[in-house]
Amino acid sequence: MQKDTTLQQTKADSKKKWLLMIGVILIAANLRAPLTSIGSLITSIRTDLGISHALAGTITTLPLLAFAILSPFAPKIAHKITMEKTIFLSLVVLAIGIVIRSLFGTGALFTGTILIGIAIAFGNVLLPGFIKMNFPLKVGIMTGMYGVFMNVFAALGSGLSVPLTTVGAIGWKGSLAFWAIPVIIAIAVWAPQMKKGKDPTDYSKATPKEKLSLARSPLAWSITIFMGLQSLIFYTLVTWLPEILQGIGYSMSAAGWMLFLMQFAIIPFTFIIPLLAERLKNQILLGGATAVLFILGITGVLIGNHSLMPLSVIMIGMGAGSAFSLSMMFFSMRTSNAVEASDMSGMAQSFGYLLAATGPMVFGALHDRTDSWTMPLIMLIALAVVILIVGIVAGRDRVIGNTISKESQI
Repeated sequence: MQKDTTLQQTKADSKKKWLLMIGVILIAANLRAPLTSIGSLITSIRTDLGISHALAGTITTLPLLAFAILSPFAPKIAHKITMEKTIFLSLVVLAIGIVIRSLFGTGALFTGTILIGIAIAFGNVLLPGFIKMNFPLKVGIMTGMYGVFMNVFAALGSGLSVPLTTVGAIGWKGSLAFWAIPVIIAIAVWAPQMKKGKDPTDYSKATPKEKLSLARSPLAWSITIFMGLQSLIFYTLVTWLPEILQGIGYSMSAAGWMLFLMQFAIIPFTFIIPLLAERLKNQILLGGATAVLFILGITGVLIGNHSLMPLSVIMIGMGAGSAFSLSMMFFSMRTSNAVEASDMSGMAQSFGYLLAATGPMVFGALHDRTDSWTMPLIMLIALAVVILIVGIVAGRDRVIGNTISKESQI
């Protein structure tokens, strides 16, 4: 009798774990597609609404500002109402934001975009910590799966946006509204997690020293800058690459599929890099190679040769996949406890996304000022060189707490 009960309990636990894993994957699938789906449609949106390049750039900038502002608060809110409920509510806000963005004119477009940014900010910060908490022995593989599904749907968002506009003549608004469907599916699958009680780990028990020490760590700042600049390059190109390519002769649809190719190239690296990073003594080579891929890829786009363009966008995708995965792994690998890991994620995503938020708008403004994509692309190459420097520093085999202790002793 007891054996049967134990077997039933084991099966029930296994079912819950699988449901949890599927829920994590579905949430990851919705963390980028609502943003990347807009890049291929930016020309149509600008024409329809009559807005400038700089203002169009803020469509991507607003979510990044939301990431920056809300990231430090996400863990604290999660510990008050549970991580599961916080994620559930963020999905509801995400669905509402997508619908509002798609219904009306310019005001609704920006209002919905802000709501989307608020919702995704919580998922960005909480999901890596949620994985570490619920899959402690499988952080590398779960981080890889999280990255893969996030970027698969990000690529689909770019590639399908233009074709969707022709389905029943729904236009760009209907194309953007389509991405509410996977969010609704994620809400349905995640709903059973709402029954879970409050997590016993309480962030508020952390000492002031633990909460504040990261601000004094050069290593923590290197990780933050690495995170921010790779995000800046990614979101800037997601916003403007299709229009850059249209300027050198690509059709709107072809430019959208080139953006899809860039994001498709991200996918294998979001899975491979976490596994490699876990096995290597340090990640200096990975950090350096990431920057080199960015530099070569963006230089190829600057040259503008059609025959080299597929290779160029693939290299950018490889760099973006490596950079994102390394950023996520650094949060765990460069910290010594759960509090530091949570704070590191919050700090990197707050200051990092604040830095990234300037990218699409400054890039568009530089184009408006020079009437050329040359200077904006040179700016991205220069930032990739900075990624090379901070990537080498962040890749060294050190732990933030230990480096602070040594500096204090000196």
